[in-house]
Amino acid sequence: MRINNYISAIYVVCAFLLTSCSGSPVTTEIAGKSPVIFPDYKDVTIPVEIAPLNFRVETDYARMDVVFEGSMSGSLRVGGNRETTRIPEKAWRRLLEANRGGDLRVSVSTKKNGRRTQYEPFLIHISPHQIDYGIAYRLIAPGYEVFSKMGIYERSLADFRQQPVIENTLLTGTCMNCHSFREGDPSQMSLHIRGAHGGTIISRDGELALYDTKTDSTVSNCVYPYWHPSGRFVAYSVNETRQVFHARRDKRIEVVDVSSDVVVFDAKTGELLSCPQLKSGGSFETFPAFSPDGKSLYFCSAEAKDIPGEYSEVRYNLCRIAFDSEAGGSFGVSVDTLVNASTSGKSVSFPRPSYDGRFLIYTLSDYGNFSIWHEEADLWLLDLATDESRPLAEINSSDTESYHSWSSNSRWLVFSSRRIDGLYTRPFIAAIDEQGRASKPFLLPQRTPSYYDETLFSFNVPEFITAPVKANISVMEKKIVSSERRRMNFR
Repeated sequence: MRINNYISAIYVVCAFLLTSCSGSPVTTEIAGKSPVIFPDYKDVTIPVEIAPLNFRVETDYARMDVVFEGSMSGSLRVGGNRETTRIPEKAWRRLLEANRGGDLRVSVSTKKNGRRTQYEPFLIHISPHQIDYGIAYRLIAPGYEVFSKMGIYERSLADFRQQPVIENTLLTGTCMNCHSFREGDPSQMSLHIRGAHGGTIISRDGELALYDTKTDSTVSNCVYPYWHPSGRFVAYSVNETRQVFHARRDKRIEVVDVSSDVVVFDAKTGELLSCPQLKSGGSFETFPAFSPDGKSLYFCSAEAKDIPGEYSEVRYNLCRIAFDSEAGGSFGVSVDTLVNASTSGKSVSFPRPSYDGRFLIYTLSDYGNFSIWHEEADLWLLDLATDESRPLAEINSSDTESYHSWSSNSRWLVFSSRRIDGLYTRPFIAAIDEQGRASKPFLLPQRTPSYYDETLFSFNVPEFITAPVKANISVMEKKIVSSERRRMNFR
């Protein structure tokens, strides 16, 4: 022990002499707390496959040094005279693989004007569960009436590669939205185009077709899609919507349904299917989602109100109706109400069941169904085994949480949130365990944190994908600009 003390003393003296010879003495201050960083990656749970978590310390400094130490094996040191970490991808991947199911201990120090600040370390937890290849989302700039540049993009989660699926630079003045995949499988996709060349693209196992989904028996084109696990059926809602602008300073805009119904498209027959319970003049029905076994159809239903005069009184409940795919797509005769939110003055939107059939997550707001504009909107979890609901306090913030999507193994959730600045939606990812408990969510990593300071685009409708989307953009463009559209027949 005495020999070790002598050796330590020699190291200290040598360090002092080296510093003195350089003419730049450095004093170290122990902060006594962990650093404030952006993005906030402290105590988050991440998959092994995630891109490097580059971050910055929210204080003024000339140099930052970071050491990642694995609880099982290995370490990684990064640093330099720049504001953010630049973690090398290959070394990061090796460190995560060596510590799957363990932790990283992260030690941060900053330096400026001869003074070094050493912060208390924090942990990053590494999940044993895999995550899907990537996510797909729409990037859209602020606006209410004019379609500026926008597109549907895919992003690999293992690195920072972002590729367009389709952009409206191909067709000026168009809008693309409502992208959906069968349980994350990009070979089965539905994508809606609005504007002069409007239509719905449906891709199934390499065959791409463009449909005119408006019929004499439906109020609009098909939107808000959700695939049946068989891949034969796609549930849609048909919505006649209006924009309503608020006169209050703390509210901007509301998007409301004047009427809406739920339909199911049968890709085998080319027919749209519905029933009186899903197509009622006395109710608004929207946001359909099939159960993982394909035997039920979830949807949101509200008592019809006079719009816009009574829009703040429109409140949706979470409902379910039986669906028989083997009988060619027939519906049950009764509707079950799973979450009666209207009785407590709340409204449900975006029901999304986990693919293992255990849970369902939905958005809860004060009224209406366009929760992206509702600051009070939070995510709630319904336990399908017990029928009990609870707020996902581990995920929710003081600002908007809205659209969300499950990974194919039901162990991860991606959702959009406005918690950073209250204006732009950003994608956050959280781990979900077998009991439905969520980890602290983390912001989608970028090459540099300043990306989120500089971009003017919101991330809408983040959806997990299990592989790259192999859509032929030139083929899609030719189909969209042509006048050819397949018709859907209402049955």
